[in-house]
Amino acid sequence: MTSEDGAASRPGRTDVERAEPTGRIQPTDGIEPTDRIEPTERTERVEPATTEAEGGAAAEGGAAQPAGRSGRKRPKRSFLRELPGIILTALVISVLIKTFLVQAFYIPSGSMENTLLVNDRVLVNKLADKPDEISRGDIVVFHDPGGWLADAPPGPASEGITGAVRDALVFVGLAPAVSEEDLIKRVIGVGGDHVVGKDNKVIVNDVELDETYLFPGDQPTLQDFDVTVPEGTLWVMGDHRSVSEDSRAHQDQPGNGFVPVEDVIGKAFTVVWPVDRSRLLRTPDTFEQPGLQRSVG
Repeated sequence: MTSEDGAASRPGRTDVERAEPTGRIQPTDGIEPTDRIEPTERTERVEPATTEAEGGAAAEGGAAQPAGRSGRKRPKRSFLRELPGIILTALVISVLIKTFLVQAFYIPSGSMENTLLVNDRVLVNKLADKPDEISRGDIVVFHDPGGWLADAPPGPASEGITGAVRDALVFVGLAPAVSEEDLIKRVIGVGGDHVVGKDNKVIVNDVELDETYLFPGDQPTLQDFDVTVPEGTLWVMGDHRSVSEDSRAHQDQPGNGFVPVEDVIGKAFTVVWPVDRSRLLRTPDTFEQPGLQRSVG
């Protein structure tokens, strides 16, 4: 086809081609849009070059590790941060145990020889401080009922830094208490028992005790007595009878020599120091005699 001015028109051209361009880039013939090159995934650029195992192998081969990325120092720093909390928790637990469960005591005198010697350390079960938890033959620690320790020599003084450290250890339960107001004796009679000392014998509820645990050479008693133990109290005696200031020696004082159960701190159940004397404190067989279980009301 020829235009009016004689120029030949191009075949296939339409008015559409003279329209305003859309601004979009058209794909080249033969290349599909999906053939575009996609950028490398970002995760490939930010992942560390080596794993922990590979890092360990590199370290063995002499490769230097960045100081800020060392995996071995983190647990150490973490432990140091947690150490104060661990110590505080241990102290709190120790105080709770000492207050409610178990407490260590130091033996300052020979009134319980040879069962307990001077400087022995015993553990006391503080849960065993009720009438139904205390039995004949038990060794108990109790507060002075009143006047028992009036003539006792004072205990070792806590002075200076050493004394302050010891007092702190006693407070948290890590050292045995050396109290001037506490005593330790063996329970001979409980509430309702009839206890008699006569002719160098101790008789409970008409049953004579065979006290093989006494200090060698001691008699069961050189002082006669005849008592009925009131409910809620105990009649106590030391195993070294010739030197023990126990219930027998305080019958003329308020309380008549009886120890109120409410004054009992707990029951000694083991010797823990010195190591060569460590053992459990068991009830002597003589207190298992059937006739002892009868008590007078």
